[in-house]
Amino acid sequence: MPAHALRAIITRPGQEADAWVAQIEHHGISALALPMIDIVAVPDRTLLTQAWKDLAQYDALMFVSSNAASHFFAARPADVISLWASGTKAPRAWVTGPGSRAALLAQGVQATRIDMPAPTAQSLDSEALWLQVESQIQAGTRILIVRGDKATESADGLAASSAKGQGRDWLAVQLQSRGAQVDYVVAYARRPPQWSAEQRAIVAQSLLGKDVWVWSSAEALGNLLAAFPGQTWAEAKAVATHARIAQAARLAGFGKVALARPGLAALCASIESLA
Repeated sequence: MPAHALRAIITRPGQEADAWVAQIEHHGISALALPMIDIVAVPDRTLLTQAWKDLAQYDALMFVSSNAASHFFAARPADVISLWASGTKAPRAWVTGPGSRAALLAQGVQATRIDMPAPTAQSLDSEALWLQVESQIQAGTRILIVRGDKATESADGLAASSAKGQGRDWLAVQLQSRGAQVDYVVAYARRPPQWSAEQRAIVAQSLLGKDVWVWSSAEALGNLLAAFPGQTWAEAKAVATHARIAQAARLAGFGKVALARPGLAALCASIESLA
C-alpha cells in the first residue's frame, strides 16, 4: 500500500471490526480490520443460565455491547423461553449504541422494548442513556447489567473493578442512588490478541504513512501499548469515539487525536480530517 494513501485501522473485536470496515469503505475510505480484543465464550455458563431463569424478576437489562447481547442470547437454556419472544411482558433492554440495538433486534427483542441514547446525543454512553431511562427507576427497581469479564467496554462509560462486575460504575451509582437493585452477569470473556508477524508489520507501517487508528475502547488501546512497550506514537494518528478514549490516546502519546461524534458519517469525516 502506498505510504501516502489514507487508511483507517479498525480495532474493534472480530465481526464488529469487519462490519465497520465494510461501512467505512462504502464511504470511500480504505480500511483494515486489526482487532485489539479477542472475544470468547465464558467457560462456565452457570451464572448465565441462572440469569435466564431469573429474567422475569428484572425490570430492565443493560447490555454494555453487541457482544454482551449476542453472547447472552447464545447462552439461553433450551428449556427457557425468551420473554421477548413469548408475548409475556418482557424487561426493558438498554443499550448505548446502534450496534447493540441491532444485535438485540436480531435476537427477536421488540424495538419498542429497547432504550438507547437520543439521536441528538453528543456521545453514546451511560450518561446519554440515563437521560432516556431515568424515569423508569424507583425504589425496588431491579436491573441486570450484562457485560464482559474485563473492566471496560467500548465507549459505554461502564467501568467495574473486577471480573464479577461489582465495581461502582457510573450508571450503577445513579441507579442505586434511586433505590434500584443492580446485579451483574458476565456473558463473554475478553482477551488481548495473539500477534502475528504480519500484524506487527502493519503497526510499524502505521507510523510511516497516513494510517488513522480508530479507537472505540480504552482497553483495546491498552492492549496495543502493552504489545509494543517503549514504542513512540508521536507520528501516529487516532480517531476516538468518546472523549475518555481520546484522552487515553493523547496520554499514550498519539501525535494527532480527533474525537468523532456519533454516527458513521461523523466518524468518516473525523478520519478524513487527519489525512
